[in-house]
Amino acid sequence: MKEEKFKVIQFIRELILSIDKEMDNFPKKDIELKNRIRSNSYDVLEIAYEANVTTDIEDKKKLIFRLLAKCKVIDFLLNMSFEKKLITEKKYYKLSQRLADIVKYANGWLKVII
Repeated sequence: MKEEKFKVIQFIRELILSIDKEMDNFPKKDIELKNRIRSNSYDVLEIAYEANVTTDIEDKKKLIFRLLAKCKVIDFLLNMSFEKKLITEKKYYKLSQRLADIVKYANGWLKVII
């Protein structure tokens, strides 16, 4: 995997790869939950790239806030997966840790531009 210079994007890419790896055995009846987690993860990556190239500070702030909101949605979906016993506690912890890193770096990014 190509190493990204922009740390938050690197963390998002790692989250997406982990989601693909750790959620490969979802039951068919819960496949929509897996698809939502994956879709929102890709949305976070897209928003981060867009925020990175946006020059207008207000637009950049809005995008970072959107990124943080999407992370909260992913967190909720991961928690739901864990509560339904679709992922183990170990997998839940690993994915949540990756998500927490993204939130931490996005909040730091927000502080820098404000």
